[in-house]
Amino acid sequence: MGRPTIIDVARAAGVSKSTVSLVLQNSPSVSDRTREDVRRAMADLGYVYNRAAANLRSAQIGLVGLVINDLKNPFFTEFATAVQMAISEAGYATVVANTDEDPALQARTIAAMIEHGVSGLIISPVYGDEEATFGQLARAGIPALQVLRKVSPRTDLFPFASPDYAAGGRLAAQHLIATGARRIAFVGGIEGRTVTAERQSGYLEVLAQHGMTPRLIPGRPTRAFGRECADRFIDDLDCDAAVCFNDLVALGVISGFASRGRVVGQEFRLVGFDDIEEAAQCFPPLTTIQCGIARFGQDMAALLMKWLSEGERPPPEKRSAVQLIVRQSSSPS
Repeated sequence: MGRPTIIDVARAAGVSKSTVSLVLQNSPSVSDRTREDVRRAMADLGYVYNRAAANLRSAQIGLVGLVINDLKNPFFTEFATAVQMAISEAGYATVVANTDEDPALQARTIAAMIEHGVSGLIISPVYGDEEATFGQLARAGIPALQVLRKVSPRTDLFPFASPDYAAGGRLAAQHLIATGARRIAFVGGIEGRTVTAERQSGYLEVLAQHGMTPRLIPGRPTRAFGRECADRFIDDLDCDAAVCFNDLVALGVISGFASRGRVVGQEFRLVGFDDIEEAAQCFPPLTTIQCGIARFGQDMAALLMKWLSEGERPPPEKRSAVQLIVRQSSSPS
C-alpha cells in the first residue's frame, strides 16, 4: 500500500480535500471540531505533510472557480459580481469564465480550473454533453455547486440552487389576470430546457385554474426575439398580454411596439422576469419578477465557503423567494 494522500485523509475525516488543505494551512475559517477530525484522520493513517511541496502549490490554495453560461446577459453578470465580491471578502481569489452556451468550451474551462488547483466551483452550466463537465468534476472530488440551471440530475454530488422560477410564473400570470387580461402568452425560452419548463410551469398552472388556453411562443431569450414577437402580437396573434421568459425578451417586445407607434401597458400588458437594472429605466418601466440575484449570489458564495471550511455539503436543492414588481408595462394607471 502506498503512502496515504490528502484525498485519503479527506475520505477518512468525511470532509473535502479543500478542507484538509485549509487545516494544513492553519486557516482560521475551519471550525475546531472539523480541525480535530482531520488531524485525527491524519494520525490514524500516518499521513505526513510535505510542507516544501505544498509551498510550491501555495498560489493555488484558496482559489475558487466561477463558471457562467452567458456573461453578456446582465442577470448573470450581476450574479457573478455578487459571488466574486463575497468570495473575495472570505479571503479567496476567484477565476471567472464565460462559456457562451458552449458545452465543449465549458468542459475545457473546468479541466483547466481543476488542473490549476481550484478549491471549489460555482457553475451556471450550459446544456449539452453533461458528462464531459460533471464527470470530470465527480472524478476530481472538488466541491461544486450548480446554480440557476439544473443540468446534472446528480444533486447529491452537485447541489443545485435557484430562485423559485415556478412561483415567479404564478405571480406573473395571476397579476395579468387581475388586471383584466384574458389571452396571455408566454414568450421566449428554448424548448426542452428545464429552466424554460420551470418558468412556464407557474404560468400554465394559473391559466389551467382559470380555464384559459395557454399560448406558448418558444424562442431564444434575446431582445431580437422579443422584437420579432411584437410584430406577431400586433399583426397576427389574438393576445392581450404576455409573460416573458426574461427581461431581455420583454425589452425587445417594448422596443418592437414602439417601432410601430404602440405603447406597451395600454392595449397590451407585459411582465418580464429577472428584474435587471434596465427594467426600471426603460419606457414604459417594466413589470417583472424580481429574483434578488445579488443576494442570491452572496448566499451561494456563503454556501460554498461553508462547504470548503467545514465540510458541510449544501442540501440537494434550494429555492429562494421571488417577488412581483409592478410597473407601467402591466398597470399604466
